[in-house]
Amino acid sequence: MSERSVGIVGTNYHTIEGEFSLEGGQTLKDIRVAYETYGNLNKDKSNAILVCHALTGDAHAAGRHSPDDRKPGWWEDVIGPGKALDTDRYFVICSNVLGGCMGTTGPSSLNPDTGKPYGITFPVITIGDMVNVQRRLIEHLGIKTLFAVVGGSMGGMQTLQWTVSYPDIVRKAVVIASTAVSSPQQIAFNEVGRNAIVSDPDWNEGNYYSGKAPVHGLATARMIAHITYLSDDSMHEKFGRELQQGEGYKFDMSHDFQVESYLKYQGETFTERFDANSYLYVTKAVDYFDLSKNGSLAEGLKDIKSKMLLISITSDWLYPPYQSKKVVEALLFNDHDVSYREIESSYGHDAFLLESGHINYVIHNFLSYTSIADVMTEDVATIREGVSIETAAKVMFEQGLTHLPVVNEKGCLAGIVTSWDISKAVALKSSKLDDIMTKEVLVAMPDETIVAGAKRMERHSISALPVVDEKKRLVGIIDSEDINRLIG
Repeated sequence: MSERSVGIVGTNYHTIEGEFSLEGGQTLKDIRVAYETYGNLNKDKSNAILVCHALTGDAHAAGRHSPDDRKPGWWEDVIGPGKALDTDRYFVICSNVLGGCMGTTGPSSLNPDTGKPYGITFPVITIGDMVNVQRRLIEHLGIKTLFAVVGGSMGGMQTLQWTVSYPDIVRKAVVIASTAVSSPQQIAFNEVGRNAIVSDPDWNEGNYYSGKAPVHGLATARMIAHITYLSDDSMHEKFGRELQQGEGYKFDMSHDFQVESYLKYQGETFTERFDANSYLYVTKAVDYFDLSKNGSLAEGLKDIKSKMLLISITSDWLYPPYQSKKVVEALLFNDHDVSYREIESSYGHDAFLLESGHINYVIHNFLSYTSIADVMTEDVATIREGVSIETAAKVMFEQGLTHLPVVNEKGCLAGIVTSWDISKAVALKSSKLDDIMTKEVLVAMPDETIVAGAKRMERHSISALPVVDEKKRLVGIIDSEDINRLIG
């Protein structure tokens, strides 16, 4: 096993006890969530990255479940020591989505009220419901802020939903080969796949768990979907018009071409690991996905606070680049911090899984560029100009502070008081705050890099920097512990 792998991992489970309300108006009881984690959570739980999987993915994103596992997790090339999602620095979490069939509650799970599989009685879910379940998992892990949320395809939808639903929780977001609004073409392909499943006689109105599963319908749905994951160029490169056997046509209805056999294999192997009803529900959630508000995507995304990175693939015709560009335009309309990268690849939609070199490079650069705003403490205790030294000492003692910013009536920084200043005031029997506070204060700006902040603190032998905006209003504070979190 490679030294850059996270190694042997296990799947964890958490139950969200009680009733859970869904966006469609129905409820689920005692939802179980399957998840895996890689790396270690730091002391203040600020280095967590949530990875959201695609349509038929699962929580097993990296490592292997046993030494003889033939295949590692689905994003092994991106998660691990020294990779873009560096498990030496970050605590990476991946959970199976609500409605799935890989350990999280879905149609194949037992309904606690009946003791039988939900089947088609499972309530219709949304991408928002998936994210709300993930939020409860994050709370269970004691994490208040996510350093980043990252996802491709349907995982990108979840990532965008996170930034909209919980703007104060997500610091950075990476959306790969995805969209903010499912297009008619995407809905159409999903509907054809669902129709293939429900037309299989073995589907039996969703009640097949005690009998034969609708494998033919599910395999056909997978074959249809898999075509959309490729591109014309990649299919030419991989198959061309090569025959499966011999040099001539068979002139019958068997599989002459390699591409036919490939799709048949993909369909058959898919039925060994995925549930047909889950396919119905998860694709329906994708169809409903629309983050626009009152017909405006800019309006729907206006409250986002995360730093955003959108990545598209040139040959992706399932989620073509123009859809990512629409998200970028909507974010720029609201003056949000957004970057856009378009990866040149012939692999089509699957490139977000296959172009690991490009993906690693782009995500690593985005996550590594960390600004003061990414790590500063925003909820800062302050005192107003003119208060007594006794008041300042009391605030510092009650909140365990060593540095206390002083602000004027407009919230602008007027100075700073340290615990050393308080000690000096006692020794000199000073009574006025002006006698002890430092008025010429070194500060940082939110968009500066933490490296710049660290150098300033080291050069002047100080352990904290107030953070101010362009109008000198106090917006946060950063100390040496914040700096050491990410750069040591």
